[in-house]
Amino acid sequence: MKSIFFLKIKKQRGYTIIETMISVSLFLIIIMAGMGALLNANLLHQKSQNMRSIMDNLSFIMEDISRNLRTGYNYHCFVSGDVIPGTTSPVVSTPKSCANGWGIAFESANGVSSNNDDQWIYYIDNTGKIFKSTAGPYAASSFIQLTPDEVVIDQISSFAVLGAEEVAVDSQQPFIGIRLVGKITFKNVVTPFSLQTSISQRLIDI
Repeated sequence: MKSIFFLKIKKQRGYTIIETMISVSLFLIIIMAGMGALLNANLLHQKSQNMRSIMDNLSFIMEDISRNLRTGYNYHCFVSGDVIPGTTSPVVSTPKSCANGWGIAFESANGVSSNNDDQWIYYIDNTGKIFKSTAGPYAASSFIQLTPDEVVIDQISSFAVLGAEEVAVDSQQPFIGIRLVGKITFKNVVTPFSLQTSISQRLIDI
């Protein structure tokens, strides 16, 4: 009796074209999502770096004002109604205190108190920019803008000066407070800021 054996050969099947297309599509979707996240992270990093650069600029401006005021003297605070520059402006070599001023003039460390044309001046204009002059109040061309265009300082920002006037019995050292409040607008991103510092005159005046 003969036995007949049937050998069943199983065919090896590969991926069909539809399965290949689905796999490639899923791979592309994952790659696109990853690239989008990477590009977005890079953009946020660049914005953060630029914002940090602007904040460093503001901190440098505040430090420049503080350092020069600390070594200066004869502080004259500008309040509402005062004007600079111009020949009709008050004599800025005369010390003057104020609680809420928009600018300040003073004699630098090497300045001469009897000279009305060598004061240093810092002030906040109506557009929210800080300007500086080292050539007195009457040289309009000497004022330079310190803050970048992306920075706008609010009108509530101010200079406050206490004990600037010379009196017979002077028991108070001149003291200056600076408050800068505003916002930074960079690539449609608005970031508020608030900086505040206080300065005491280094020269003994009590």
